Amino acid sequence: MKHVILLFALCGASLAAEKPAKAKGGLGADAPAGKSYIYKTSAGKERQMELYFPPNHDAAKSKVPGIILFHGGSWAGGSLGQFRIACAYFASRGLVCATSEYQMLSKADAAKLPAGETRKRVCVTDAKSAIRWFKQHAAELGIDPQRMITGGGSAGGHISALATMNPGLNDPADPKDIDTSVVAYLWFNPAFAIDDDKDPEIDILHHLKADLPPAIAFFGDKDTWKKGWDIAHAKWKSLGTKIIELNIAPGQAHSFFNSGPWQTVTLIAADKFLVKQGLLTGEPTKTMPETGENLIPTP
Repeated sequence: MKHVILLFALCGASLAAEKPAKAKGGLGADAPAGKSYIYKTSAGKERQMELYFPPNHDAAKSKVPGIILFHGGSWAGGSLGQFRIACAYFASRGLVCATSEYQMLSKADAAKLPAGETRKRVCVTDAKSAIRWFKQHAAELGIDPQRMITGGGSAGGHISALATMNPGLNDPADPKDIDTSVVAYLWFNPAFAIDDDKDPEIDILHHLKADLPPAIAFFGDKDTWKKGWDIAHAKWKSLGTKIIELNIAPGQAHSFFNSGPWQTVTLIAADKFLVKQGLLTGEPTKTMPETGENLIPTP
């Protein structure tokens, strides 16, 4: 089986287009900012991703899996800070890791969209560009483009899914010979909205197939967004998909994975999942919290 981990990138940009990263506030801000790259320009603004590399990583000698995580924020906000801790951790375990920003429309701009279109489309388009940029520059970054992983939190989870499942919503400037396929997903309460059916381009239910790459998903049992996930998960099952690992955090609501002991718990579970897929080796270097928080695996 091919192994691929999604990482951000967009064609046309070069690795020379680096800018020093500035740490921002918000969740995950206590982790250092990664090395910043500009992967494209959209709506007149440069879009950046931050990359984290394994210790002593030599791109000329080593091609390791890559992973890209998209932040949440209701398709209208959020920051790269959300997944800095996760990226720094997985880099320490041997992966090249990225977290990427993307275009988000203001309320005023969203109100100008044609009937039937939502503000989420531009987010997906930029995510597809980021993935392609990452694959395009795999050699310089020391990544195996056949072992790429993607995922994200809340809106970022939705964006990562549509960027790899919907054949449309491409930026015309992207290289047409580079696809956005991956070999695994890390989904932290992905926001699959029930009312997305009003715009099939961003509705997960319109793009489900049985041959989904292995995925792990995390939800709190008090999360009101879980209803949309449950509908998609049931459809995957009806198609015969059997490689989704769903883990439930008892008593937790949306975005529980962002901080505290649950951040550690979900990262350990994600680590073990990647080991099972042959994308990591060894045991997690984080330890479970002494306070006893644990996930409940769900069929």
